[in-house]
Amino acid sequence: MAMRKVYNEIKGKQVKEIPGLLKPVLTPKFWNESAQKWLDNYHAKNIQTSSIQPLYHVCFGGMIFSYLVALPEERRHLDHQQHAKEHGDSHH
Repeated sequence: MAMRKVYNEIKGKQVKEIPGLLKPVLTPKFWNESAQKWLDNYHAKNIQTSSIQPLYHVCFGGMIFSYLVALPEERRHLDHQQHAKEHGDSHH
């Protein structure tokens, strides 16, 4: 939501005015405050209400993380298979 607000502010401006608008948004303090606000809202919405959503977030996040970690190995394996198929190697 914060980025949408920044985008709407930038939309009607000239190029010379944009650095002055972006400089406050690109500070660590702004991102720390935004992250803290997001965590407070998440806690109020999901943790305080005993929602099952955090469990889903952990499960699906773990699956996505696992997939992304395994992806390079899988890509190497598929590339090796393709290379072997192209060159007629049959040791796999």
